[in-house]
Amino acid sequence: MKEKILSLFDAKMWKFLLVGILNTVVGNGLMFLLYNLFHIGYWPSTAISYALASVMSYFLNRYFTFKYQGSGYGVVLRFALNIIVCYALAYGIAQPLVSWILSAASVTVRDNVAMLAGMCLFVGFNYIGQRFFAFREEK
Repeated sequence: MKEKILSLFDAKMWKFLLVGILNTVVGNGLMFLLYNLFHIGYWPSTAISYALASVMSYFLNRYFTFKYQGSGYGVVLRFALNIIVCYALAYGIAQPLVSWILSAASVTVRDNVAMLAGMCLFVGFNYIGQRFFAFREEK
């Protein structure tokens, strides 16, 4: 079990984090602009930014991080399913939890903190999903 856990911390993880930093700048920059500057709601702002950033993430993680050699639409479908599940879990957990914890704060503060918390949850869920589901190594 210890070996399995330690195997997660390899070059793929560091490449995933590097891609994630770029993705964070693009996706979350867009998310906070949509929410705070254009006053688009929590769910549309997060969904639009994650949809657009996910396209960039797909190509960078497929060819740079995981060097996935498989072909066909299966990998695209697994990737899309992974993004949808991770997004729903991360932001579905973050919003009610932060709203409960920061119940005295304004909606804008709660939503911004929830977006940050959702981002953190998404990174963890997404790494596991991409590594072991979307871009799993074929044997």
